[in-house]
Amino acid sequence: MADAPQVLYALAWMTFGAGHSLLAGAGAKALLRPLLGRGYRLAYNLFAGLHFALIAWVGAALLGDRPAFVLPVAAKGGLLAIHLCGWAGLLWSMRYYDGARFLGLTQLRHPERPEDEPLRRDGPHRCVRHPLYAFAFLVLWGAAVNPLGLATAFWASLYLLIGSRLEERRLLALYGEDYVRYQRQVPAFVPWKGRCRS
Repeated sequence: MADAPQVLYALAWMTFGAGHSLLAGAGAKALLRPLLGRGYRLAYNLFAGLHFALIAWVGAALLGDRPAFVLPVAAKGGLLAIHLCGWAGLLWSMRYYDGARFLGLTQLRHPERPEDEPLRRDGPHRCVRHPLYAFAFLVLWGAAVNPLGLATAFWASLYLLIGSRLEERRLLALYGEDYVRYQRQVPAFVPWKGRCRS
């Protein structure tokens, strides 16, 4: 018999993935941009943040009282190291983004500037195309020390994998042949093609 709290938590994550992807799509943008104008990106991020907070609350309510897994000390230490490396990588990667533009503030303050950044190939982008996602995987799986952490790692990772495919379509439409060449040269999440490109 299915574990009802796990099923409900999975459904909650599905609403997040569907909502996030739907609002990032061209149809939603065409519908909402006349209302929100240059504030679309900021509104999108605020909605995503509130939705994520709701998912976290649902997860804590459904699975938060379940005990941690019994793991050897070495395994706990390894998971903690993976988790901390993920956070360090996220902080390092964010240095290579325009934070205000990422949040949607630049679009409001400077409407004359392009909404999207140029194609990044510096810093972590020399090694992987999606460094934020790559390091988020480490954060998630390093925290999989109890049923809630494991379920979160699984469902959030599934969302990131699907979301990255949708993001790639948008990036191909935005950057064209430049992004096609970048795809050929740099892997999505794991720098398996040898040394990072300079």
